[in-house]
Parts: sequence; structure tokens; C-alpha cells
Amino acid sequence: MKTIMVVILILCMCIPFYPAHEAKESLPPRFCWRDINGIDYTTPVKNQEPAPTCEAYALCACLETLMQYRAGELFNPDLSEAHLFFYAGGTCNWGVNVSHAAEYLVEYGVPDEGCFPDPHREYDFPFESLPGWENRTVKITHWGHVSTEPDAIKEALIEYGPLVICIHVWKDFMYYHGGVYRHRWGPRVGGHLVALMGYDDTEGCWIVKNSWGTSWGEDGWVRISYDEDIFITPCYGGTGVLYVDGIYGNFKPDVPRVYIEAPRRYHTYIFGHEFPSLFGRVLVQNGIPRIIGSTEIALNVTNARMVEFYLDGELQFTDENAPFGWRMDASPGAHTLEVLAYNECNASKAVVDVYVLA
Repeated sequence: MKTIMVVILILCMCIPFYPAHEAKESLPPRFCWRDINGIDYTTPVKNQEPAPTCEAYALCACLETLMQYRAGELFNPDLSEAHLFFYAGGTCNWGVNVSHAAEYLVEYGVPDEGCFPDPHREYDFPFESLPGWENRTVKITHWGHVSTEPDAIKEALIEYGPLVICIHVWKDFMYYHGGVYRHRWGPRVGGHLVALMGYDDTEGCWIVKNSWGTSWGEDGWVRISYDEDIFITPCYGGTGVLYVDGIYGNFKPDVPRVYIEAPRRYHTYIFGHEFPSLFGRVLVQNGIPRIIGSTEIALNVTNARMVEFYLDGELQFTDENAPFGWRMDASPGAHTLEVLAYNECNASKAVVDVYVLA
């Protein structure tokens, strides 16, 4: 009897013990990076239009969320999708290989938006980030692919953070306004990369942050049914689900932050009065502000002592008194408005293409 008990004891000792958190049934029924103990670590939804830059926008959305989580505070980081896209080999003809972009993050990182603001052009152009961008970057130590098996995705969301996913896009997805998305009608129109932020077993859906602006979907977000065969696999040589890990770098560089609030895309300005543009995606460059008469350039500037205003590369005005501003009166045609803001050590840039009608 004792011999039998000893044998049983030895066998029990040989059986591997798995902690409760490793069991699939221990996964929470809902998890989202918009609600980690009541805190939303995600950053505002952006709009990639009109360029096919979704890979860079999805990666930066994941990084910005992880930056706030690692820092333990909400400071609204804003990374340069345009830098990551073009420096990693992207082209407006089709996009960028997301694996190449992830490798670029390992070797070089991505700087803040002020180094290379997105001009939202549907064509390639000569590009260069501001000098010193290398000192303003956020990097990762490694990245990899996740199985498309649902529990593997859920586990990766919790362990690593938001995931980049490559998905099918059908015609009805373009017109999604709310609820749990299920493909109902229309042909497949292409593929798209977005940031997967969470899941909800009660509603049976993935919680996804898109990069098509806040007027699409649920303020820029979409809930996609588990039932949908949504993942494109293989995608860029992987599973179509990608994680990043080991984020580090200059999360909060001492630089100015500058944004052009007017003129803004998809709006028309008539002698300084703002109106939503009619046919904002046709007639001239997609989304470009249209201007009739002179208009005031309105900025959102912090941590700056001086601002310079450039039109088509030529300095027009320097303002050393906040709030900074300039009244633009340009000749008819297409122009590029650039704003450079300076503090004691660094500079940041904002840019918008405009079309002056008269």
C-alpha cells in the first residue's frame, strides 16, 4: 500500500502545474485599452486620407497607447506617421510593407509629429524630417506575429498591448456607422491595416481603432463580429496580426507642439468665414482647404517662443508674441503653408496644402 502511495505521489509530482492565468478560461470576458482600470490609454482618432498610409497609422496608434501606459500618465503623444511611412520605404502608389516599418522601429524608431507632419497628399514628394529628429524617437526592441486563433489574439492583446491587424474591406464596411459590424452586402474592395484595441465576448466582437477620421463609424472606431472572416492571412508574409514589444525612447521630448487649426481640411474659407466644403473629395486635391480672399491662420501652439510662417517655402512673417497668428493673402492657385515653432532648443513644424480660388 505504501509502495502504491509513493508511486502515486511521484506521478503527481511529475504532472506539470499551470498557473490559473495561463488557462484560456481565465481570460476576462472583456478587455480593451480604452478601459484599463477605468483609464483610456488610447489617443485621438486620426485621418490618413488620401494616402494609403494605414500601416504607419496603425503602428503609431499602438505605440502611442503603449507610451501612455508605460509612462503611467495621459499626455497625448503624437507620433509622425508620415516619417515612419516614407522612411521605411512607403510609396503612395500602394503603401508600405508593415514588416519593413516594424523593423524600422527597431533600428531607428519614429519621432514626434512635429518632425514630419503629414501633408495628406495622394502622391509621393521629396521629404526630410527636421534636423535632430534622431533625438526625438520612440523605438521597440522586437515585434512578431500572432496566430489568428481568437484566444491567441486575446492573450496577445493583454500581454503585449494593441495589435496591428490586416483586414478585408468590403463595400459595406466603407459605410459603417455603428453597431457590431457584419459583412452584409457589396464586393471586397481591398485590404486595410488598423489597430486592434480590445474584445468583448458578450457582444462577440473585436474593438478596433481606424484611421479614417471621427466622422466614420463610431467616432472613428468599429466593433467587428467574431463571426466575420475578417483577417487577411498571409499578410506581408505573416499571419495578418502583429504585436510590438519593448517600447522605449524619448516619450516626452522638450519640443514645441504646433498645429494649424485654420485653414483645415475639408473646409472652405470665404473672407475668413469657415464653411464645410462641398464636394471636398473632388474637383481639386482631396480634402484641400479652399480659400476666397484673405484668411486668418489660426494655430494651436505650446512650448514655443517664436513662430515663422512660410508660403511655398518663402518666409512671410515671424511672430514672437503669443497667441501666434498671421493673415494670409495669397494669389490664386495651389500653395503650401508651413509653420515652424521654436523654443530655446528645438523646432517643430505644421503643414497644410491650400487652394486659393480668388
